[in-house]
Amino acid sequence: MFKKILIANRGEIACRIIKTARRMGIATVAVYSDADVDALYVEMADEAVRIGPAPPAQSYLRADAILDAARATGAEAVHPGYGFLSESQAFAEVVAKTNGLTFIGPSPDAIAAVGDKIQSKKLAHSANVSTVPGFVGEIVDAAHARRIVEEIGYPVIVKSAAGGGGKGLRIARGESELLQAIHSSHNETQTSFGDGRLFVEKFYPEIRHIEIQVIGDKHGNVISLGERECSIQRRHQKVIEETPSSFLDAKTRAAMSGQAVALAKAAGYDSVGTVEFIVDRHRNFHFLEMNARLQVEHAITEMVTGLDLVELMIRVAAGERLPFAQSDVKSKGWAVEARVYAEDPTRGFLPSSGRLLRYRVPPEGQRGDTALRIESGVQEGAEISVHYDPMIAKICAHAPTREAAVEALSDALDETVIGGIRHNIAFLSAVLHDRRFREGRLSTAFIAEEFPHGFRGRAIDAAAKRRFVATAVATELVRRQRASRISGTLNGPNRAGSSFVATIGGEGFAVADAHVNEGRLFLRIDGEGYAAATDWRPGLPILHLREKEKEFAVRIARLPGCCRVSQGGMQTVVCVRDVRAAELATLMPKKAAVDTSKLLLCPMPGLVSSIGVEVGQEVKAGEPLAVVEAMKMENVLLAERNGTIERINVKKGDNLALNDVILEFA
Repeated sequence: MFKKILIANRGEIACRIIKTARRMGIATVAVYSDADVDALYVEMADEAVRIGPAPPAQSYLRADAILDAARATGAEAVHPGYGFLSESQAFAEVVAKTNGLTFIGPSPDAIAAVGDKIQSKKLAHSANVSTVPGFVGEIVDAAHARRIVEEIGYPVIVKSAAGGGGKGLRIARGESELLQAIHSSHNETQTSFGDGRLFVEKFYPEIRHIEIQVIGDKHGNVISLGERECSIQRRHQKVIEETPSSFLDAKTRAAMSGQAVALAKAAGYDSVGTVEFIVDRHRNFHFLEMNARLQVEHAITEMVTGLDLVELMIRVAAGERLPFAQSDVKSKGWAVEARVYAEDPTRGFLPSSGRLLRYRVPPEGQRGDTALRIESGVQEGAEISVHYDPMIAKICAHAPTREAAVEALSDALDETVIGGIRHNIAFLSAVLHDRRFREGRLSTAFIAEEFPHGFRGRAIDAAAKRRFVATAVATELVRRQRASRISGTLNGPNRAGSSFVATIGGEGFAVADAHVNEGRLFLRIDGEGYAAATDWRPGLPILHLREKEKEFAVRIARLPGCCRVSQGGMQTVVCVRDVRAAELATLMPKKAAVDTSKLLLCPMPGLVSSIGVEVGQEVKAGEPLAVVEAMKMENVLLAERNGTIERINVKKGDNLALNDVILEFA
């Protein structure tokens, strides 16, 4: 077994590998860019080596710098994690050819066979694996792409031949979208993986994305570890995954697993890998691609099988045989994973960056018959950089049933507090509470269909409004109690039955007989009694309300005169005022919003990749105006209305902050 390994990656996956290596008694070496000098994984590793500036092309994609670090520290093996160089045949080859180094992953030949999406489709054909219609080869140019589309018809999907994680994926429903897709996908995949090759295949909007986890060793053994349902996606990136899939029957599951194993064996696959399929409503399935690496969502497979896939990768790389046969693999219970991203769901999931001022997650471990697992690469005070993927954490729940696992995950999200940046926790919670999700009626179009006009927060029902009013009143009562105990102030003792007016979005609620005593809260809301237990203290970001049979974790943030509350994907602002103050508040003038309709504002911090218009040019709604690159993704900014360009305030290469004015309309 190796004594020391180098991790050629960063963030959450680097932390994950370090945990397993530490348990196995293996020392670890981290590599870091200038942006990651204070990162959590650098702190966790036994040694750390700087490999370059923040841009991936100058650091994490530099094989020479990584190999220099391995030689300098005496590492015996290199684990690539996922992303960056994890599916690079050239990197695997150079590691394997370096004296004293082993690549912890598939062999270079296996990566060549399946890691390249074009080659993997050719291999699938030869192994009698059902594939998606399309051109099995690289796009030469736009004219070539047009000829392919003439044969298979729109809509199509433009995909990167290398890498994964949604990078380089674009859907095109017409020629103008096809040309833009080719341009953006090429740039994005070249930046992320150093490989700009693309291909085109038919796009099916009404399908599920289900993948099979496989593992092989260097002795010819390949085993399936079951499936993962990954249909909940946005911008072609997975958001929520689960295992097993509630849609598959035993026959389809066996057939998909059989084809996945056949493909892996045909490739001589000798590590952890994932074979991805699309599945239609009749359970017909087609091979999509094979990821020649560890997947982001591997944790839920570990939770239902009891296996450590990172450990197995390391042992297989060291030449050991798989310690079990196919018949030994058992799946127990249900596991669901939610990916917490630094992004703004209310603005089209645009990435967010900045300082993580607050970061609190619930404790991991067993809670009765459910278990919670959190994989993260950040800590409070960390910087979320514009240079890398915006994932903050993966929160996973395991339980005997799907219903219990989803409920446990929902509760865990409510207990997660993030401050300083935009995030998607409210959106994740809304999905988990969605009736269609609860019933298991999933597809890759789920988000577009359930949130056709974008995400604006889950609708707040009557019970939640009462709960939110009670939360805000409880915080006001507790603060007043604390103030009344300060000697020498004008604050008198807290009255036994205080009266207030609480407002939510202009709707008023009359609150009477409000008091909290020894952890018991009672009040009347519009004449109806409400009672709950709470142990909240000023300064805590979460207030727990224990009603009759259910406990709710409500996130709170104090605002001037009000309180922002959120729970279960619902979020709002509650203002609690004394009766007279509420009367006076109705007389305050309303502040008009600033008119920005003639401005194109930068929706996130990023780099201007291109400006597609000129001063004086007339544009129509939907036409591209500019491209801003952030977190390895190209974001095409479109005109929201017809107009004439009056002024352009930026140029290609400029670094922009949120809401910087890119251009102005006449």
